[in-house]
Amino acid sequence: MDLGLGSVSDSVIWHYANQNELIVISKDEDFLYLATKAEDKARLVWVRLGNCRNHVLLATFERSWPRIEALLNGEDRVIELR
Repeated sequence: MDLGLGSVSDSVIWHYANQNELIVISKDEDFLYLATKAEDKARLVWVRLGNCRNHVLLATFERSWPRIEALLNGEDRVIELR
């Protein structure tokens, strides 16, 4: 939203993230398919929590962040958060 990408397609968001070597955090499975190109520079944190309240989502990120960060600092391009 902050980048003006709130109403664009997933592929446009992924292209922007790839061009800028950013991390996409999403619950949308479509990004998993976009993240399969070995030459892409973008990374994906794929949130697999189902419907939950914001405080549960944030608590899960806080608890899991050290592992997520370690994987992002490595070679992992897709990190699944459950």
